[in-house]
Amino acid sequence: MGQRSGRQERSKKPEVALSETMEAEIEVQNNKEEIEEVKAKNQKLASVFGVADLKNEAVGLYNLGQTCCLNSLLQVFFMNIRFTRILRRITVPSPARRRSSVPYQMLLLLEKMQCGKCKAVCPTDLAYCLAEHRVKLFVQYDAAQLFLTLWNLLKKQMKNPELVEELSDLYTIRIQEHLACQKCSFEIKSNSTMLTLPLPVLDANSHRLKTLEHCLQYFFLPEKLTGQNMCFCQQCGRKTPFLQSMELVHLPQTLTLHLKRFCFERSSRTHKLSHSLPFPQELDFREVLTENQCQADDREKATWQYELFAVVAHSGYSSCGHYCAYIRSLTECKWYCFNDSQVCQVSWDDVKCTYGRSNLNWRETAYLLFYMKKHPQQPSPGVSECL
Repeated sequence: MGQRSGRQERSKKPEVALSETMEAEIEVQNNKEEIEEVKAKNQKLASVFGVADLKNEAVGLYNLGQTCCLNSLLQVFFMNIRFTRILRRITVPSPARRRSSVPYQMLLLLEKMQCGKCKAVCPTDLAYCLAEHRVKLFVQYDAAQLFLTLWNLLKKQMKNPELVEELSDLYTIRIQEHLACQKCSFEIKSNSTMLTLPLPVLDANSHRLKTLEHCLQYFFLPEKLTGQNMCFCQQCGRKTPFLQSMELVHLPQTLTLHLKRFCFERSSRTHKLSHSLPFPQELDFREVLTENQCQADDREKATWQYELFAVVAHSGYSSCGHYCAYIRSLTECKWYCFNDSQVCQVSWDDVKCTYGRSNLNWRETAYLLFYMKKHPQQPSPGVSECL
């Protein structure tokens, strides 16, 4: 059977070879067309510099149904020149995958905002793309959680490892956690990364923290784990009181601070903490944290000087509300308010209105703060910044 089968294959070899040749030619032609299409698309997208260049009028985003949170975060991403430079270098996915590619749809939306002449555009395609990844319309989102969701989708779908690493370097915070038994010398150390620093606005006794610097200092204070929070000590062989502490190892170019203004009550309901909490335009971590709260060399610490870049503010209550973004243009050094389709220039006094007031729950209060390094270790060439 094997020999007979072999003779039959040899007798059909010229016909098979001709078929394979034709298929190969067709495949080469299709590949050429796809390559040309990708090149044309890349050339077109290469001209996109990002909405951060506000020499032209800023562009808003229409609200498609409770998408104010998404719109605010997108504007913060797009106004960050270093982010748009990473986004513009992504690999264009195959036609079958473009509809569900978050980085690609964000890039198309950026192009639409940059090249269009409208005062606002509809992020419809991106919204449908996100819906395929369980980010639905007509749902009220928490800005900190949605920021993490978008970040994870971007990292997961970027195929170039170098771009993924650049994106991580741009936003990721590195810390070292310590757990020390209070009965013996047993200690556990672990390194971890964070996208945001979740800062409490109340201390353990429910007293209001007065400034952003106080929130940062409180976040890095050692915490005693006693009672029900005790940990098992391998050396003692039982649960013992532990001391939990964190040390800052590395801060990224773009630092995100999450003000935890939504407080969970024992009744499982939440309420918003709207008391005044000032935050500075300039922030130097060397002046905020102690030596025991930092694990970095002098070169690293020298870069821990920041200037405020953007504020995502929330107005309303925990159950319903609205988001908008105040963003400082890195090219014009001016503040803008992005409120869905409405964009206007504002002053620093307008931004300070997001500090909050206890007697005005509906008033805008800062929820996410984005700080940009004043003196990055490796500044991007040709980027004009007012830092």
